[in-house]
Amino acid sequence: MKLRADLTLRKVGNEYFIVEPDQGMVDLSKVFTLNETAAFLWNSLQGKEFDSQSAADILIQEYQIDQDTALKDTQKILDMFKSQSLTRD
Repeated sequence: MKLRADLTLRKVGNEYFIVEPDQGMVDLSKVFTLNETAAFLWNSLQGKEFDSQSAADILIQEYQIDQDTALKDTQKILDMFKSQSLTRD
């Protein structure tokens, strides 16, 4: 899996947003808000091929959490990315 290269994460204040470009204009109906962990994972995975385990390994290293917690959290985040079409397979 890989994140879509045409999407960019932006931080505004304490909030993280991904806006999907639409023919050079911003369609505000396609704005996605991420929490800090999801934003960290987004930045860490940008431009890379990854699977659930490799993404979980990033969270383990950054947050010193156990394998089970990392896999559960990662799966929730990746499921959201997929459901919103923020990835490509």
